[in-house]
Amino acid sequence: MHFALISKVLGLLLVVFSFTMMPPVAVAFFYGDGTEGPFLTSFCISLLLGLTLWLPFFRHRAELQTRDGFLVVTLFWSVLGLIGALPLLISDAVPVGFTDAVFESVSGLTTTGATILSGIDNLPPSVLFYRQQLQWLGGMGVIVLAVAILPMLGIGGMQLYKAEIPGPMKEAKLTPRIAETAKALWYVYLAITVVCALAYWAAGMTLFDAICHSFSTVSTGGFSTHDASMAYWDNAAIDWVATVFILIGGVNFALHFAAWRSRSLLTFVRDPEFRFFMGLMLLYILLVGFGLMVFHVHDPADQAFRHAAFQVASFGTGTGLTSTNAAAWPGYIPYLLVLISFIGGCAGSTGGGMKAVRAALVARHSLRELRRLIYPNGVFALRFGKHVVNDRVLQAVWGFVGVYITISVIFTLLFTVTGMDLTTAVSAVAASINNLGVGIGQVGAGFANITPEAKWMMTLLMLLGRLEIFTFLVLFTPLFWKQ
Repeated sequence: MHFALISKVLGLLLVVFSFTMMPPVAVAFFYGDGTEGPFLTSFCISLLLGLTLWLPFFRHRAELQTRDGFLVVTLFWSVLGLIGALPLLISDAVPVGFTDAVFESVSGLTTTGATILSGIDNLPPSVLFYRQQLQWLGGMGVIVLAVAILPMLGIGGMQLYKAEIPGPMKEAKLTPRIAETAKALWYVYLAITVVCALAYWAAGMTLFDAICHSFSTVSTGGFSTHDASMAYWDNAAIDWVATVFILIGGVNFALHFAAWRSRSLLTFVRDPEFRFFMGLMLLYILLVGFGLMVFHVHDPADQAFRHAAFQVASFGTGTGLTSTNAAAWPGYIPYLLVLISFIGGCAGSTGGGMKAVRAALVARHSLRELRRLIYPNGVFALRFGKHVVNDRVLQAVWGFVGVYITISVIFTLLFTVTGMDLTTAVSAVAASINNLGVGIGQVGAGFANITPEAKWMMTLLMLLGRLEIFTFLVLFTPLFWKQ
């Protein structure tokens, strides 16, 4: 383990992150809301901390190993949650304590979108912008941005990229060099964000709201500049814009890049995970839409399917924006919405959950085992698209799914110990580990009233979900620390 190199990289990443405090300062000056101080103070603290970690080892040269990458990623996201909480903790405009500030910060950076704040409409524009910016940076990963810079400083970034990008297919590169890969992903991410902001603006939002909501939409984050979220506008055009771009955010960004490079939408159609993901979304929309019509929640049909499509896209990708109070919908619908968040978006997307590719592989592997019961001596290759999936990948997928479900069950029981009923406990787990951010039951209106212990457990689950569990858990194995 190269601790000197880890300190150097972590310091550099914190220095880079410190400059993200500057855009909210510019917003504060533009609107004259008088909140420049907390952001400037936070900039100085994070910059000094980064320099303190970097300067003693800036001449150190070594190859960053995979284990080093896992430790840097986990430490960075953990430290970032604390640093990101500073402006909220310092600002007099945001009445929160340490626990709530860290909760809000980690929720933003992990694109969870769970909030403990109320009266959001009355917060200064700079604070509103900062919350949205946290999600946008967390959406693709600050580390993926940083690896485009680190090679220029003599540090290889592939280990960080492998630890950060989710999904079982993460070994594949888009371009020959990791720096170029990171830049390509960010260009696509930025371009989609700009188009989303313009679409929101054209649909009726103010330019400020359009920019802020493009951040939380493309990052599948879920923070809003209004307490009522998207229901503030009750505008069909805005809801459909959000639905489309939420689904775009839930698709593998490597696929977006491949489609852009080939100038062909057929790239999406050929991808098996995309077909599986969109098929699930369509099925869920039909189930929820017909449910709303049966229970006479929304009439006529276009209203029912407008809200069904929005909520399914939002819950299914772990976004958490809401166009109406879905927690109050009758029957099976709220429970179905919470459960679909466990599958989540595609691998390599900004979405949460276990990822559609894993769900697809589990389903196909289960079908193969059923065929083997009928033909014990048969040989059945498991194909995903044009590729034959080997048993090593299947073992990794089943291992991940097993650990994911086990952790969800354990934390559900732990949440009930804090006083939650079972429905609320399951919802709180889904809201955090799936980076969903909204819930039903006692947390349907937000998470401000849950106990501090529950907030810290949710914060841990947010990090576990963002880092896809194994990146975090591997640090607690004795073998990881052996030389």
